[in-house]
Amino acid sequence: MTKAANTMWGGRFAAGPDAIMEAINASIGFDQRLAAQDIAGSRAHAAMLASTGIISSTDADAIGEGLLTILSEIEKGDFAFSTALEDIHMNVEARLRELIGDAAGRLHTARSRNDQVAVDFRLWVRDQCDAAEAGLLALQKALVGQAEAGADWVMPGFTHLQVAQPVTWGHHMLAYVEMLGRDRSRFADARARMNLSPLGAAALAGTSFPIDREMTAKALGFDAPMANSLDATSDRDFALEFLSAASICAMHLSRLAEELVIWSSAQFRFVKMSDRWSTGSSIMPQKRNPDAAELIRAKIGRIFGANVALMTVMKGLPLTYSKDMQEDKEQVFDAADNLMLALAAMAGMVGDMTANRESLKAAAATGFSTATDLADWLVRELGLPFRDAHHVTGSLVALAEAKGEDLPDLTLAEMQGVHEGITQDVFDVLGVENSVASRTSFGGTAPVRVREQVAAWKERLG
Repeated sequence: MTKAANTMWGGRFAAGPDAIMEAINASIGFDQRLAAQDIAGSRAHAAMLASTGIISSTDADAIGEGLLTILSEIEKGDFAFSTALEDIHMNVEARLRELIGDAAGRLHTARSRNDQVAVDFRLWVRDQCDAAEAGLLALQKALVGQAEAGADWVMPGFTHLQVAQPVTWGHHMLAYVEMLGRDRSRFADARARMNLSPLGAAALAGTSFPIDREMTAKALGFDAPMANSLDATSDRDFALEFLSAASICAMHLSRLAEELVIWSSAQFRFVKMSDRWSTGSSIMPQKRNPDAAELIRAKIGRIFGANVALMTVMKGLPLTYSKDMQEDKEQVFDAADNLMLALAAMAGMVGDMTANRESLKAAAATGFSTATDLADWLVRELGLPFRDAHHVTGSLVALAEAKGEDLPDLTLAEMQGVHEGITQDVFDVLGVENSVASRTSFGGTAPVRVREQVAAWKERLG
């Protein structure tokens, strides 16, 4: 361990740890990502110390200027991070001492690394909530654009991945807009809950210095300081909430990615992915692989894994801080990186993809997709109980299937052979366009409803 590191620790340790201990103990390899947040927190703390008379204005000014110099060095790539100094906090403080001398030592008055890292990490995660909001908004707008273009394009709706009833392309796209809207609300809720400042809780019990926690909270954009110093230093709920929201969002992205993989296959031909989001094969010249969608689908596992990993780290920790909590950051960093990448890639793919209207319509007309419309017609026009109508429709499906036809291909005479009350009017509901047009209930797939929802979402998204 260097002399500088021993100085930082004070006189407690006569000799430094060996290389293995240094390697397992150091976090600078990853927590240097908190540099901007660490410096922001330190500048707010120094200003507060001067305002309350705990340190002089001269020292506070020197500290503030020195920290800005360090931030500039880090942003330019000129800062030399040291593993011996363990973490971002001690690396910054050591450099500050080189720049301004003994005044740097006053920065840590009424503060501990425990509340320092808590505020740094909370600020970083708060920024990620904002980034997720922006990424989700961009993807929603891309989906709404697709929905508007295909508000009346008929496609098959599926249950069990079997053709169920006709729906519209626009309706399907808007389903994901709704999911992502809930994701945005989860990130917003998490952000609101985490927007309290742990700074000033010190190691765990607060401090005897006359600090102003309201001042530092306001300077850092928090709503208020956290009310319990033990909770302030030990809480990682904010990171877990972010990971939970990220996991649900990631699940939605994976479902959409899976559909894009299926839809772009030669068997479906529902969509064509642009060259920007597809790759070829090294051996098969005809291939057009949806690699971006597949990679999104795969990367989601890393986000799920981070959520489970941090839950596992935290589940057995007594109050307050334990070194185990150093393992919180890499998981969150990796999850955030992959979520933002997945959101950006999905927005690009959705914005560029082209839906094949003819293939969608042809598929919508297969699999007896208008059977429910027939059953509804029997109830509505002939007054049959639904269960009886269900039975009649099933018999007609069996007849059409035996003939290798679909329901609209049956003759009126064949239908009347199953139920004599059926009239020519039944064919008005058997076409897929008629089917979707009839689904006018709120939230339904009728083009008129889709266009209403598109307009509402465009206004909401801005």
